[in-house]
Amino acid sequence: MTPPRLSAGGAGRICAAMRARSFLPALVFVALALPAAAAAPHHKVEHVAASSAPKELGRFDAWIAATHTAAGQTMCYAFSRAGSDDPVTGSGPILTVTDRSTGRDEVAVSGGPLFPKGTEVTLQVGSTGLDFCTSGHGAFARDGKAAAVAFERGATATLTVPAEKGRKPTTFSFGLK
Repeated sequence: MTPPRLSAGGAGRICAAMRARSFLPALVFVALALPAAAAAPHHKVEHVAASSAPKELGRFDAWIAATHTAAGQTMCYAFSRAGSDDPVTGSGPILTVTDRSTGRDEVAVSGGPLFPKGTEVTLQVGSTGLDFCTSGHGAFARDGKAAAVAFERGATATLTVPAEKGRKPTTFSFGLK
């Protein structure tokens, strides 16, 4: 006759006290390990290959051209800073044109004022008005290709942020040459 096995159906033959004792070392280990793990310093793991610092390619009058690699994708962009700062945030917005493998001529204005919720703004380049949708501190061209063509032909771009709650409309100008 074969002796009874402790597994596969034989586990019920172990008394309840013995089953509890078998978990006791694991509980002690967890109880001791958790405070030590919580006290250990947390280090941020940086993946160097996943992202790199922006690399300036050159300055061209009002524009600065650069590249940036993130998640294995290289983006090329050019940006122009506004000639004035926002009176509320203290920083001036930046007009950026980005080209990446998934799309060209992505045009945005960022880092400036908080746009009133649900507003659309127009970036004026000469006689050409370019429609932008807004979200928070950013405005995004509805037609990036048309914006890039207008930038090539124009000397300045002017963005007027609508008035909001006691503020006057704010106007920013970007050099395009």
